[in-house]
Amino acid sequence: MPLRGHRPCIEVAKRHKEQQVNLAEQELRQVKSEIRTDKLKGAATDAATVIVSGVGSLFGSGKMKKLELSNEELRQEIAKRDKGIDDLKAQMRHMQEQHGRHIRNLQGIHNQELEAKDKEISRLNAILEKALKWFPMLREMLRMEKLCAAIGFTKEMIESLLTKKEAIRCNGRIYSEEHRRKFDIKNDVFKVEKNPTDGSKLVLTINKQPIGEWFKEQWEKLRQGLRQSAEEPRKSRGFKL
Repeated sequence: MPLRGHRPCIEVAKRHKEQQVNLAEQELRQVKSEIRTDKLKGAATDAATVIVSGVGSLFGSGKMKKLELSNEELRQEIAKRDKGIDDLKAQMRHMQEQHGRHIRNLQGIHNQELEAKDKEISRLNAILEKALKWFPMLREMLRMEKLCAAIGFTKEMIESLLTKKEAIRCNGRIYSEEHRRKFDIKNDVFKVEKNPTDGSKLVLTINKQPIGEWFKEQWEKLRQGLRQSAEEPRKSRGFKL
């Protein structure tokens, strides 16, 4: 005959065993979770350690700092160079602008001076034209002045001939533009007189002879003298025995 009192004990034991299994499963899941978390933390820690180690090795050896310093110095040098180039360009532009203004000012002053001189020349030419009309002999006086200067007379001699209307006595040499040579004079008398054939003209005379005619005579005498000098050796050769 079975005992009735044993069933409650079996059920209690069964529930107790199920509780123990549930607790074991919870503990197992918790342990797995902790193991997984620890692995992730460990992997992250290892990766961080590697990164820190690599970076630390760079910083610890000074290579990174030197590289950064070199780069910074290079950037500063480039910045200084660029600033220097910009300053130089600005200075050159300023100098060019100043030079351009100076040139324009000089050109303006020069143009004003030229304009003033042109006006003055025009004014003097107008006065000269009037003077030539009012004093017909003035043109001839100017021509005589030019001729006397070409011959070789001094200002004092020209003044005596034209202004004082005096005769002058000279020694030396005078130049002929027509014959391009000088001729000797000795105690000859020069004077500016009216042209005997045209009273509106003046003529420079030497010993009362127009200077042009006198030059021609002196040139002919020179040519004859040279011709005779060339013929004399031929004659002397004809008398040889």
